[in-house]
Amino acid sequence: MSRQAVSASGTDFVLPDIGEGIVECEVVEWRIQEGDEIAEDQPVVDVMTDKALVEITAPEAGRVTRLYYQQGEHARVHSPLFAYLPEGLDLSEGQAPSSAAEPAATNPQMTRQAGSTDEGAVASPSAPQQGRASAQGSGAFGRIPASPAVRRLVREHALSLSAIPGSGKHGRVLKDDVLRFLEQGDHSDEHRQPSSSETPAPTTVGGTSAVGEIRVEPLKGIQAVMARRMVASASTIPHFAYGDEIDVTELLALRERLKPEAEALGVRLTLMPFFMKALALAVQEFPILNSRLNDEVTEIHYQSACNIGMAVDSRVGLMVPNVKGVERRSLLAIAGEIARLTQEAREGRVQQADLKGGTISISNIGALGGTYATPIINAPEVAIVAIGKTQQLPRFDADGQVVSRAIMTATWSGDHRVIDGGTIARFVNRWKGYLESPQSMLLHLG
Repeated sequence: MSRQAVSASGTDFVLPDIGEGIVECEVVEWRIQEGDEIAEDQPVVDVMTDKALVEITAPEAGRVTRLYYQQGEHARVHSPLFAYLPEGLDLSEGQAPSSAAEPAATNPQMTRQAGSTDEGAVASPSAPQQGRASAQGSGAFGRIPASPAVRRLVREHALSLSAIPGSGKHGRVLKDDVLRFLEQGDHSDEHRQPSSSETPAPTTVGGTSAVGEIRVEPLKGIQAVMARRMVASASTIPHFAYGDEIDVTELLALRERLKPEAEALGVRLTLMPFFMKALALAVQEFPILNSRLNDEVTEIHYQSACNIGMAVDSRVGLMVPNVKGVERRSLLAIAGEIARLTQEAREGRVQQADLKGGTISISNIGALGGTYATPIINAPEVAIVAIGKTQQLPRFDADGQVVSRAIMTATWSGDHRVIDGGTIARFVNRWKGYLESPQSMLLHLG
């Protein structure tokens, strides 16, 4: 991280080089606001690159003085992301923030107005800040005096701090002031602080509003990244599909027998660890399924590790973290990794390393009730499987009698540039054999 010298506005945190040729990223979510106290290594902001969601933490303790970008905007690498006043730094009361009131001339994106102030107004480079704070001499930064706890309470109720009369010294807003304001029930829109999570107003024509008109939202964040990647995959990879049914009756029975022991060890045992382990074993016989093509499409690169990705419907969009080295992990270890990655993905906190390096993927649509799907390959991988829901269906046994069996559907998509129909059929038969007779996997475990 490179930083500018300390000035009246504090220290600039410069967006570091994230690597892989990335020159900009989208600000997905600020976890702090101007005026908040921050601790060293505290999560400050989530940014989205073309590769992953990245969490940026505070380099040291202090107080945030400026956010250079609003949520949804794109920040350039090596440009200031936010400014903060390091803990213990004493600035004279008479100083005014120089960089907070001036656009950064060296960065075109910095010429935009910064995020909203505590008064809910946008700081202008051509005019001093207006409002109660400056009139009451509330400090060098023109902020309304309030503790971080009080500011948090104000944000939780979507209020504007400037609307709440402060009874403390120099107009300081106390917790009792906020509670009293809430009791009075004066919560009109003019007293509310706009939230970045609020649904945007519908786009209208000519300033009119009517029932049934179209609402327009920008495509951003994970959704924008996935849209670009899916279009690239579908338009450059010749997909072909292959489907089959798998009788998982014995697998379900085995899982039920192992569940109590796994739970005693603090692990929730689902079917996914079995799917992954069987997949890693089948890949050893058919390594082409665990390969990738180089960018020039002149070489096949066979991957040594089987890193199996799993599609997770997170709060920020579809994410595909992967379990590394499935071929050398036990079922319990795989289950533990699945639980960790699923939880982090649903919270939108997956580390970049967990999203990189996947070699083959699974999409468990059956968890939501789907039976069939044709998934799009997660490039540069060459295959992906969509697992459908398990159903109790009538089937004939070896004696010709109708019996009830647990049947699961699986639909594969393969890259036809490197995988042909016969190869994927033999591969799926091997994978299916492990799942229909799970004890057979014991013969192949190292």
